[in-house]
Amino acid sequence: MKKWLLVLGMITCMFGLTACGSKEEVTPFMSETEAEELGAQIVETVNQYVVMGIKDQVADPATLSAIESWEAAAEDMGDYVEIISTTVEIGEKDGVIDVRVKGSVREAIVEIVIDNKAITGISTNVEYTFGEKMEKAALNTLLGMGTVFIVLILISLIISCFGFIPAIQAKFTKKPAPQARKEEPVENVPAQIVENEELSDDCELVAVIAAAIAASQGASSTDGFVVRSIRRAGNKWQRG
Repeated sequence: MKKWLLVLGMITCMFGLTACGSKEEVTPFMSETEAEELGAQIVETVNQYVVMGIKDQVADPATLSAIESWEAAAEDMGDYVEIISTTVEIGEKDGVIDVRVKGSVREAIVEIVIDNKAITGISTNVEYTFGEKMEKAALNTLLGMGTVFIVLILISLIISCFGFIPAIQAKFTKKPAPQARKEEPVENVPAQIVENEELSDDCELVAVIAAAIAASQGASSTDGFVVRSIRRAGNKWQRG
């Protein structure tokens, strides 16, 4: 009997813990039907604002942001055609409404964010195919790699120019070379050579004549007289 009471008590405790751990059911502040109607109304209103071109007259920041996002998406989405479907996630005070719309070129999703029962953001996101996404990714990769290579080439060119900088700097700061001293040309070189030779010959001739005169006079040296001049008379020399 005691065993059955123990088992019953354990079962009771388990049910009690399960009841305590269960979450209370959340009551959304808006039904799915109301959320779908709100999403459709917002999409139609934003499209009308864009078509009419009255963005400058809108004062609400959320609506103005929605118009700008729609205009940016319209370049790839094309003209608005219709609403395809609506996905709703609504809580007690917040929620998200995704409205899929069809454009003349591509589909897009209008995301409506609700916080504290107020619309805080509306954005339009174009839906691209897998091929288009891969193409954009490839283009972005090529653009990034191309930019890197161009920058590297420019850096290489700049570094290669460093070798010419000293030469250019030296060219602008080069001092004028000192002028070589100009030597005056020797004039009438042959005449000077002949004159020197004649003087040398005269000295030898004077010495010979002086010695001959000293010998004829019986003098032992030429100290007693001086030869002042020599004149040529015919083929003979005369002492002056």
